[in-house]
Amino acid sequence: MKRMSRTVLSCGIIAASVTGAVTSCSSSDTSVAPTTSSSVTTTAAVPPTGVPPTSALPPSTPESERALFDAVDRNDPAAITAALGAGANIEARGEDERTPLVEATKNNAVAAASTLILAGADVNAKDSMQDSAFLYSGAEGLNEILALTLTHGADVDSVNRYGGTALIPASEHAHVETVRMLIAAGVPVDHVNDPGWTALLEAVVYGDGSARYVDVITQLLDAGADPSIRDASGKTALDNAESRGQTDVVALLQSRI
Repeated sequence: MKRMSRTVLSCGIIAASVTGAVTSCSSSDTSVAPTTSSSVTTTAAVPPTGVPPTSALPPSTPESERALFDAVDRNDPAAITAALGAGANIEARGEDERTPLVEATKNNAVAAASTLILAGADVNAKDSMQDSAFLYSGAEGLNEILALTLTHGADVDSVNRYGGTALIPASEHAHVETVRMLIAAGVPVDHVNDPGWTALLEAVVYGDGSARYVDVITQLLDAGADPSIRDASGKTALDNAESRGQTDVVALLQSRI
């Protein structure tokens, strides 16, 4: 990946134990279910193996931060740990103001993301596109990383550059298991983003009415999504489904009104 210059920030904080990538989660659109509450737990903070206590760390430098980002791009946990031990700021900012964790998430580098999260990286830190590890993994159906963010302090009410929660783009793209995870984690189902869409409206307007979208819409309705909410044009989910010829979606919505 092309690398822009790194901004030197204050000395990083290294927290929590570093282990390998989480293997109990599955790939992009399958995962184990996360916590069923919007209240998430955080791993107790202890220095990673081979990393001295925070007070003993040298100051962060452009070289150590560059080494950290390079290790992230290689998806190399050992090199990440070494860079952190050399004092690299775990919340350093790189290209597009990405933190190392956001970089790892956008690369779907699960091992790197796991190492950073378990070392205390902020799962809610956003880049210049207003993407955090939590928001991006939810939007893109990166369930292994999403599961890690949900158990390490993800703000389920946080919003992206469109003013939408992670559940809205997840529903738009019919990431079935991701939607299940986000609902279980307590992401609001009727949040309206800046363009005026809820998760239900986006699943209909941007969907094709296929079985995956019917599954997502069923999950949203079961979670209490309000089918009477209208979009900026004054249309409900049912109105939009009818105009798009989504027969199965129309039948489902009619059964819930």
